Amino acid sequence: MLSIVVYRDCSILLPLFTYSRKHKLFTKPELQQEEASNIDNLRDIDLLSHPDFFHVYDMFTVKDLFDARVHFGHKEGSLNEYMKPFLFGSRLGYLIFDLDQTAELLRQALNFTAHIASRNGVILFIAKNPQISYLVETTAKECQEYAHTRRWKRGTFTNATHEFGSITRLPDLCIFLNTMHSVVEQHMAVNHAAKMCIPTIGIVDTNCDPRLITYPIPGNDDTFYSIELYCKLFKKAIMRGKKYRDDILAKNIKNNEKVNFSNTLAANTLDDKVENISDYVKNPPINFH
Repeated sequence: MLSIVVYRDCSILLPLFTYSRKHKLFTKPELQQEEASNIDNLRDIDLLSHPDFFHVYDMFTVKDLFDARVHFGHKEGSLNEYMKPFLFGSRLGYLIFDLDQTAELLRQALNFTAHIASRNGVILFIAKNPQISYLVETTAKECQEYAHTRRWKRGTFTNATHEFGSITRLPDLCIFLNTMHSVVEQHMAVNHAAKMCIPTIGIVDTNCDPRLITYPIPGNDDTFYSIELYCKLFKKAIMRGKKYRDDILAKNIKNNEKVNFSNTLAANTLDDKVENISDYVKNPPINFH
């Protein structure tokens, strides 16, 4: 018989009380949401109060995560104590993630990503593994965003003016496909982003520390299939956010054209009336009585 160890000690949840669930976890995209496909009604919907404005709940299911091997973790000996609440158990000495929690946290991260993209925010993909560098850079290029897959220089965020020689706009969101620089050392950009108050989304494996990540996503960060799924989902979320922004801009331009046409028509009508009054004053009608 294969032994399975399940972590059910409530005391391990205390360090991560901020990650408590606010909504029911879904294994399928069951969330009922208000349709926002009608462009005329986009202004009537509050994006921030809407539970799922960009329809991120229909992007994937738990089965998609399972097929991409997101549930695989590292060996038990490399476990970070702050990752215990996200675990389902272990098998053959390897840790297994609870994909229900992963799905919920991933959807929250995708929703936040779409909101950043809809407000024309700068999104930076960060990865250290050279085996996925091409995939991450290609994803960022297709989204018309940015990627950093090389050696991280000190001061890139904390001293950007000196590093680049001019005032530089920092990213509005950092997406970490790898939060670790090595097996035991955290990526330097995680600390620097936290110092500069830059929101972060990070794939945290069982050996990672999720405390400095704004939106931690517990899951496998080593397998190519899992990284490919993450990139596809983030790309789709970014494109949905940008599509909403483009639709709003197009509607604003259309409304401005209508307003300008109405103002021009009203101005021409007023000019005609003034001209008629001036002619009447200069050449009053002759009264023969």
